[in-house]
Amino acid sequence: MRRHELTDAQWRAIEPLLPANGRPGGQWSDHRTVVNGVLFRARTGVPWPDLPERYGPWQTVHERHRRWSADGTWQRILAELQIEADAGDPDGTLVREPEREWAVNIDSTSCRAHQHAAGARHRPAARLPRKWGGARVEADGRETLGRSRGGVTTKVHLLADDRARPLTWLTSPGQRGDSPMLLPVLKTLRIPRRGPGRPRHRPDRVRGDKAYSSRDNRAYLRRRGIKATIAEPDDQRANRRKRGRAGGRPPAFDRAQYRRRSAVERCVSKWKQFRAVASRYDKRDYIFNGTLTITAIVIWLRDTVQEPSETT
Repeated sequence: MRRHELTDAQWRAIEPLLPANGRPGGQWSDHRTVVNGVLFRARTGVPWPDLPERYGPWQTVHERHRRWSADGTWQRILAELQIEADAGDPDGTLVREPEREWAVNIDSTSCRAHQHAAGARHRPAARLPRKWGGARVEADGRETLGRSRGGVTTKVHLLADDRARPLTWLTSPGQRGDSPMLLPVLKTLRIPRRGPGRPRHRPDRVRGDKAYSSRDNRAYLRRRGIKATIAEPDDQRANRRKRGRAGGRPPAFDRAQYRRRSAVERCVSKWKQFRAVASRYDKRDYIFNGTLTITAIVIWLRDTVQEPSETT
């Protein structure tokens, strides 16, 4: 095993989840070699033609990554890892217990787009908007690339658990605000169960910084019975006090709970150790999401797969 590659225990965890070989004449090349090649590129950020020869033809590695990003293979592997964690997590991070609530933490991070991410043929943007719980997000035909203070960027809106593991995310152009994306990201939260039962989709608590503080967001969480630990900005606090009784009561805020929001920031730090996440090199948004997914798989494998102890 070399750096940035899967260990034997990690490979055994995901090997049954990969597509089986096709009929004679259409055999896949070795899956483990290709997956390790994708991880090497994700960690180092090298151009595809510069992959080391030990991973085989770079065209094979790139095409496999592109295909599995498009057909949802990477997403299915991540979902299976989350199912296993939900079924048997000893710390109860995902499992609902009487004495412990299931909390998620939300934040966003901007990924600067490299010049290699430019040049994709633009598809026309959809005219009809999509709506999630009252929030309106228009379908973007520019591969979620936009201009912000950092230049051309893509923003990743992320939900993480208390063990700094990514649960779900959405990408958007870099100039899009955080508050309107709270509801769409929550709508994508689905943790399937092992066996019968609906997927787990409603957390007990949502923690977020002051960028997510709005009357609509708090009302939506209140209607669904979700506790909100969201900081209130100074301008909203001043406006409420200025209105007097008409301003209403200040929202409940638990400082001890808010300190645990740092889990999502630690998750972003883990994610951006991969250079292909810290800087976006992929032209297409679905391929960039595939890169986000396989790096999230690595984060989950490191946290959930126990390496066998060495015997003396």
